[in-house]
Formats: sequence, C-alpha cells, structure tokens
Amino acid sequence: MGEWSGRFCCTAFLLAVVAISLSSRHASASDTSIANRVPRVLVLYPYDERIAATTAAGEALRSRLLEATNGKIDLFSEFLDLSRFPEGDHVARMARYLGEKYAPRRPDVVVALGKESASFVTANRGTIAPGAKIVAAGFGTATAEKISLPDDVIGAFTTFDILKTAEMARSLQPDARHLYIVGGSSDFDRGWLTTARAALEQFSKSYETTYLEDLTIDEFVERASRVPPDSIILALTVFKDREGRNFIPRDAIGQIAATASAPVYGPYETYIDHGVVGGNTVTFEALGRTVGDLVIDAIAGKPVSDLEAPQTYVADARQLQRWGLAEKDLPPGTIQMHKERSLWEEHWVVVVAGGGLVLAQASIISVLLLERRRRRRAERNSRLHLLEAVHLNQSATAGALSSSIAHELNQPLSAIRNNAEAASVLLRSEKPDHELIQQILLDIQEDDQRAGDIISRMRGLLKKRNEIDWQEFDLNDVTSSAIHIIHGEAERRGIKLTSTQLPGKLPVRADKVHVQQVILNLATNAMDSMLDALPAGRTLTFATGLANEKVELRVSDTGDGIPKERLNSIFEPFYTTKQAGTGLGLSIARAIVETYGGTICADNRPEGGAVFRVALPLARRPERSR
Repeated sequence: MGEWSGRFCCTAFLLAVVAISLSSRHASASDTSIANRVPRVLVLYPYDERIAATTAAGEALRSRLLEATNGKIDLFSEFLDLSRFPEGDHVARMARYLGEKYAPRRPDVVVALGKESASFVTANRGTIAPGAKIVAAGFGTATAEKISLPDDVIGAFTTFDILKTAEMARSLQPDARHLYIVGGSSDFDRGWLTTARAALEQFSKSYETTYLEDLTIDEFVERASRVPPDSIILALTVFKDREGRNFIPRDAIGQIAATASAPVYGPYETYIDHGVVGGNTVTFEALGRTVGDLVIDAIAGKPVSDLEAPQTYVADARQLQRWGLAEKDLPPGTIQMHKERSLWEEHWVVVVAGGGLVLAQASIISVLLLERRRRRRAERNSRLHLLEAVHLNQSATAGALSSSIAHELNQPLSAIRNNAEAASVLLRSEKPDHELIQQILLDIQEDDQRAGDIISRMRGLLKKRNEIDWQEFDLNDVTSSAIHIIHGEAERRGIKLTSTQLPGKLPVRADKVHVQQVILNLATNAMDSMLDALPAGRTLTFATGLANEKVELRVSDTGDGIPKERLNSIFEPFYTTKQAGTGLGLSIARAIVETYGGTICADNRPEGGAVFRVALPLARRPERSR
C-alpha cells in the first residue's frame, strides 16, 4: 500500500525521531529547565496495545534510549483507542484528560505514531504539550500533505510498496498464472485495495487476477483453500469482514494462510509466523534502534530532519520449504527468518568445547535433579499440612460461630413458617386477597434466599480440599462475605461492625476461602479481645485500600490492645493469651498470607485497641485508577 496509517496491528509503525528543542523565543529558559532534569518524551499510539508492530519497534526504541541515557529519561505512553472510539466527543475528552494529566510534567517532545495521532496532537498541542516539539511517524509524505501536517512537525516517513512484494512472489513462482488479492471491509482495508489496484495495474495484466474482498472470514478461508496451485495470493489487511466482525489482521491472514492451496505473501513483518511466505517490509526492531540513535542525537542538541525509512525483503524459511520455493530465487539481501542450520554449522565451537564438559556435568545435574525432587516433595507435604491446618481452623471457626449461625438461620426459617401460615389462612377465606398472598410468597422467596446464602457461606467455610484453588477475586467481596458470616456473633456480643472499602475492585490472586479464613481469624480474635470493654464502646472495623502497589486489609478493634513485649510473639505457633485458646489462629493466618506472597503485622492503635494489617500482591492494576 502507498502509505502506512498506523491503524492496524500488522502495520509497520515507524517509531519516532525525537528532537528535544523548543521555540527560539523560549530557548534560553527552556534549555535551563531541561538541563536541571531528565527530558520527557510522550509517545501517542492511535489505537490499543495489541498492535504487534509498535511493540517490536517501541521496545527497541525504549531499550536504545534507556541504554544511551543510563535510564535518565522519562518515557510516557498513551493509547488513544481511536479505532473503537472515533467519535469527536471521545477525542475532545481525551485531549482534556491528557492536558490535565501532564500539566505537572509537560513533555518536551510528543511522538505521534500514525496519521490519527498526528492529527490529534497537532490539533490539541496547546492543551496537551504547549511548547513541545512534535514528531510524527508511521505514514508517508503524501499522507502528511493530505492531513496538512504543520511545517514545524518533524516527520519520520515510510511508504509501503505492494508492487515489490508482488515482484518477490513472481521471482519465487515464475510459472504462476493466477493472482489473488485479499482485502477486508473496513475503511482502511478498502483504502489498501484501492492503492493495490493502482500499484498492480500493469503487474496484474500478466495474470488472471481476482480481488477477494467484502467477504466473511469463513468465505475468505474457503476461497483461498480452492485457488489453483499455480496462484499467487497477496494478503493486504482484514480489519473487518463483511459481517462487521473485527480482527487483528495478522490473525485473520493466519486463518486464511493455514488452509490456502497456494503461497500467501504480505507487506508486513508481523505476518511472518502466521503462514505468510514473506514480502517487502520494514524490520521493526532494527528500525526502532535506528530511530533511537536519531533521538539520542536530538537530545544532544544535534539537528534532526524528516527521514524516509528503508525497507527490505523478509521471508519465512519454513514457508519456503512448505511450498517448495527455491531460496536462490529470493531477491538479493532478503532476510530469512527461522532458517534452520545444522548443529555443527551453527555451534561447532560450542559442541567441541561442551563435549568435554558433558560427562562432568552429568553427575552434577543428577544430584541437582535428586535434590529438586526432594525439595518438591517437601513443598508438597508442606502445602498438604497447611491445607489440613486451615481446614481444622475452619472447622473450629464454624463451631465457635455455630450458635450465632443457627440463630441467624432461624430468623428466615421462622419468617417462612409464619408467612406460610398467613397465606394458608388467607386462602381459606371466602374472598382471598390475591395481591396480599402474592406479597407473602415474595417474602417467602426472599427469606429462602437468605437461608440459602447462610448455608452456602457455611458450606464454603467447611469445604476440604487437597490442592490450593488459585483464582483471581476482589478482596472487597471476600471481606464483605466474612462480615456476613460473623455479624450474627458480633450482634450477640454487642459489637458494632463497620466497614470502609476502597471504591472499585481490589484484585488478588490466591485461594479465596483461605483469605476469607484469615479475615475470620482476625475478626474472632478481635471480638475476644473486647470481652472486658464497655458494651457501648465495642467496635470492630474493617478497611480495605492500596499501599505500595499492594492490596491492604486493616482489622481494628477497641479492646485492650497488645502488650508491646508480645507484639513480636503473637504470630508464633501455640502462643496464646486465652485460657481455652490453641495459639494457632494467628500462626495459620500468617502461613496463609505468606503462601500467597503477602505480609501480616500487628500494632496498637493510639486511641486504644489493636490493628492487624494484611498486605497481598495486586493481581492487576484496578480499573478505577486507569
């Protein structure tokens, strides 16, 4: 295609030339400001993070900059997601959001990948990065003129020539008689097809040419599987099929190439590994490092200007072998990926040198394997012992709460009985009040659900397992469930329960029942510590939040607190201050928390009472902070 808009994952996103220079009227003050801190570079991606091209080039650029500056550079990235949200309202909101976000840390350079990002930042530069240098990359000079790219924006341009990919295919398949060009139904797909028709006008006259377009993905796959063997298939992009289904182009092309009856070619490096023989394209890793060198020159104050990125031929050696295509027919300078070499050819020095070490290493490896087996057996036994201890602790907790749970369960059951008797009386009357009977039946259903929830919570508490059930869950949900379990016992003891939860989800990866048991252990200990407190002052508080990139739960009470000399001992096995206690509750809680990579600690509150803090690794960043 003539130009690369950066609109699809397989597209050759050209990463930017970053020039750190501000306008001449502010040059002196700006240079002093940057000299006192590391430079800031903001990279704007037009769509989402799944674009493979930007991943390879972006990582290469990032590595080069960090290497050259010893990490003394601030790199920021933003994904505008303009493919799924192209509406003007979204664009305006995004501009305002970025303007507010970067107000305290204005970037010195903004790199816009793709024409959409370039249009976005040039239209909103005053809001997002006033005074910053703008670098646009990932599309051709013709597109730059079409979108009226300002003269002060530096361009890193590239042009994709589908004709060169077609000529590569002709060189490999000189006897081919049929030509098929594959393109999807999105606006970008159709633009590619239009460009291909113009570029291949003369080339296609030598073949019986068919454009496979505006089809469903199943139709693409089926048609490609029936083309004559003496065919060339040129795959452009399939962002969307006729039914409106969205695709990552490399995945769609991979489906087509998997069952195609002739070789498939494409103009993107990201199509390699997805069944494509090869094409004329950009190698993103080399490009990223090259652009990184230009960025370093810009940071050093050297002049930078527009550039045109070089392209090369890339081929998958496995596909050459699959279709019986000759390596000698490849264009000169073609980079072959996955080319297999014999062990002796590639590593003869290592083989010779390593051969002398193999026998000596064999005995060491055997010892290490034996030790590893022993360690794994010990770890497995340790987990089983922990699971046994947790189950016994769960049973003990259920026993301690049994009277409160029975009382709690009796309430909905009594309500069900009373409502059923009332409904029976109404039904025997001469003119039953159907509306009232309907309300009574709804009350019975609600009470039945309450009773079922109580039984379900107890069943989960008493369930015994032989393996840890790893799962991702919300700590807020587990905390609320534990509060439901103990609230009857707290009410019986005259203890007020309060809960403060951070809005949004707090994802944790662990065994859900085990974490719930930790909360119950801390809660029952806290309630026991308030036996001598005045009834009006008995309060048990649960609070969740984030601390140092970890999820934190705090359980606080208004009891007598913990003697300072005992703070370091309370988590030891069999240590207890209760006459009937086993001294295992807090010890088991610590073992559970540490099993899942967390920590637990205790302290006294200044206003009286104790507070226990449990910190667990965050499974992923909460949605609310995005």
